[in-house]
Amino acid sequence: MQGFYANKVIMRFGGLAVILLLSAIAVSQEIPAGTAIPIMVNTSLNADKDNAGKKIEGKVMQDVPTPLGFTISRGSRVSGQVVSAGKSDGSASGLVLKFDSIQDRGRTIPLTAAVLAVASMQSVSQAQMPINSNPDTQSESEWVTRQVGGDVVNRSMRKVGAADGVTGTWLEGSSVMMKLTPNADAGCPGGPAYNRPQALWIFSSSACGTYDLGNNTRIASSGETPPLGNVSITSDRNIQIRGGSGWLLMTVAHK
Repeated sequence: MQGFYANKVIMRFGGLAVILLLSAIAVSQEIPAGTAIPIMVNTSLNADKDNAGKKIEGKVMQDVPTPLGFTISRGSRVSGQVVSAGKSDGSASGLVLKFDSIQDRGRTIPLTAAVLAVASMQSVSQAQMPINSNPDTQSESEWVTRQVGGDVVNRSMRKVGAADGVTGTWLEGSSVMMKLTPNADAGCPGGPAYNRPQALWIFSSSACGTYDLGNNTRIASSGETPPLGNVSITSDRNIQIRGGSGWLLMTVAHK
């Protein structure tokens, strides 16, 4: 009997050790480079008023599958900070920021990410409304909506279509899976991550740059080159991005 109870104790503590080991791996696990992560940033940004170190908070807007087999959950909290803000060259407005972690189901996942596209709160809202009917007279599952960047979602057919023929799948709500399309003219030349369906939320396959932010606001540096993850946004006038904006991130590898 003593041997029986001893074995049970060993099995119990052995199982606990395995759980702790897996938990440690999950906490330290990095998201593979080339993973698209669509987020909503709840923090309002203002280059004239913000200071370095200001915290940025957001959330993941749909489940994000990764090549390693684990999924980043919709609603996971994304954290970042302002690196610098103000006048970038004496006349233009500049804002540098970075996203550095995701809190998902009790684990902290380190994050180094570039930004493919940024959409205003208004653009995010418009992408989630039907273009073919009154939302009060038709089921949401029958809506036709237009993504930021122009792709069209036909929910009744569960399809997303781009002008160049690229197609994807509507899942539910505002969640879609679709391969990214290179958009070199806008600053997104493509890469290995463009060969598989990605979680894009309200963004189009070729979404790249800024949408409805005004004042010639543009992404001057996506964060894909050193310093990795530092995203630089510039404008002819003061940069103001209201909370509720949409951001399409792309994880980058440490070099």
